[in-house]
Amino acid sequence: MINIRIATPDDINYLMSSRLEMLKVVNDLPEDYEFSDEIVAESYDYFLNGDHLTVLAFDGGELIGCASMSFIRIMPTFGHPTGKRAHLMNVYTRREYRRQGIAHKMVELLIGETWKRGATEISLDATKLGRLLYESLGFTDSTEYMVLTLNR
Repeated sequence: MINIRIATPDDINYLMSSRLEMLKVVNDLPEDYEFSDEIVAESYDYFLNGDHLTVLAFDGGELIGCASMSFIRIMPTFGHPTGKRAHLMNVYTRREYRRQGIAHKMVELLIGETWKRGATEISLDATKLGRLLYESLGFTDSTEYMVLTLNR
């Protein structure tokens, strides 16, 4: 039976292993890829100290999926009077568990909790594989945003 629950700080090892596994799969990295100390340390710190909710999915005792909602607060606007916004990321289900509704249930749980926290908008960066999931949950394309990225 699949169990989906909100992670706690005691789940740090699950949080880290799911994040690094997801990054390898999504970026088509080899199994033995070594992440930089910066990525590992910042991810660890984020899971312990960042403003987020992460859900984990288990099949028995085996971790099979995760999804995270990161929270930000901006100056309130008429469209977003609380200034609270969220960004969905790190949605991942192991290949053999895909197309069974697990990611849908994880994201649904996060959306409900996000609205309870007073957020008025949830954004995400969709992969081609994930678009159908997000559209089925009511996400639409936005033309409101422009982005500036620091090039390293």
